[in-house]
Amino acid sequence: MIDRYTLPEMGRVWSEAHKYELWCRVETLVVEAQTRAGTVPAEAVAAVRSARPPTPEAVAAVEAVTDHETIAFLTAWADNTDPRSAAAWVHYGMTSSDLLDTALAVQLTEATDIIVARADRLVAVLRDHALAHRHTLRAGRTHGVHAEPDVWGHRVADFAFAAARSRDRVRRARESVAVGKLSGPVGSYSNIDPAIEAEVMPELGLRAADVATQVVMRDGIAEWTSALAVLATVCEAVALEVRHGQRTELRELAEPFGAGQKGSSAMPHKKNPIRSERICGLARLVRSAVTPVTEGIPLWHERDISHSSVERIALPDAAIATDYVAHLTTGLVEGLVVDAARMRANMNLTNGLLYSSAVLLELVSAGLSREDAYALVQAAAMDTWDNGTPFRDSLLTAGKKRSVVIDEAALDRAFLAERYVARLDHVFDRLARLT
Repeated sequence: MIDRYTLPEMGRVWSEAHKYELWCRVETLVVEAQTRAGTVPAEAVAAVRSARPPTPEAVAAVEAVTDHETIAFLTAWADNTDPRSAAAWVHYGMTSSDLLDTALAVQLTEATDIIVARADRLVAVLRDHALAHRHTLRAGRTHGVHAEPDVWGHRVADFAFAAARSRDRVRRARESVAVGKLSGPVGSYSNIDPAIEAEVMPELGLRAADVATQVVMRDGIAEWTSALAVLATVCEAVALEVRHGQRTELRELAEPFGAGQKGSSAMPHKKNPIRSERICGLARLVRSAVTPVTEGIPLWHERDISHSSVERIALPDAAIATDYVAHLTTGLVEGLVVDAARMRANMNLTNGLLYSSAVLLELVSAGLSREDAYALVQAAAMDTWDNGTPFRDSLLTAGKKRSVVIDEAALDRAFLAERYVARLDHVFDRLARLT
């Protein structure tokens, strides 16, 4: 991922330097366990512990010759080991995937912890914003068309609960990726005792794979990537709502616009929803990782490396982008400008049509069949659509044409916006308990 979209803490997790630090940590823990088991000479431990991790540049220089990253790492690290002979006991009984998969599992858990903390903040911000707008009336829309009166807080509450569920999916997916292996070639423990694996994994915050071939099965990583994609897509849903609300014709919502900010190089009046658009774009990128990562589950026999090249790009990018998207969405909601007066004014754009559902029910309650009531209300609505006649007047005219006496007091009740949201208190009560 490019630096533009990489936050420092997450960038550190996926840096080459940190990767080699983790590789050193895994190898050192194995040497220590092997020493306690009597497999490796005790004098090797101090030398291995004190050897500084190789730099990415040093590993790259060796890899340019070997064309094998693990061997390049071991060679470059051995150059930092004194006495160098102690390096002979590093990687003893292991295969490359023991190191790569186990260290990757640690990176995935570190990245997950950052994302979950970020999502915690997002959930709290969405919850508080929704509660602050539990009485902010607006037109609810379906298919982009006015439907019934609603409150802005109700819409945001849906986002808050979705973000909480998405965070919890990511948290559960952490368990699926916190899995390592130290079982050697084809996973048969032919050159390494299972006790070493059992001893080392808890030190890394991992559990040993129930079974592994030369690699850990990728279903857990696919689950993790999918969970990130859902979280990023919920953020996109928030951003898309803001983008629609900021359209000139609506002007109900607006992103924060800072002092000195510019919206267009050519049109000085522009205030564009650029954060929201960035969120929507990056969410697509996270979703795009799901299929190639999932396709790493089927490999040839005990292993091939068709998954490796994909994961080197897809996993860091998915984590970095999800972290950044959650960060952007949190800031978007924190600084969101809500024009409550404009929301209320926009409810009148259709001359009362958004009250049609309650009118229908009032007519049914007055004794009309649903079919007759629907026909009357629809005819009046079409008159309002076509001619701009106030819906209340169109209803009275349609009633006279059909010899139906419409109770005007009933119309007054149906045209009361607050009537439509009077039963939402239990939703906001649940929302107030959301953590």
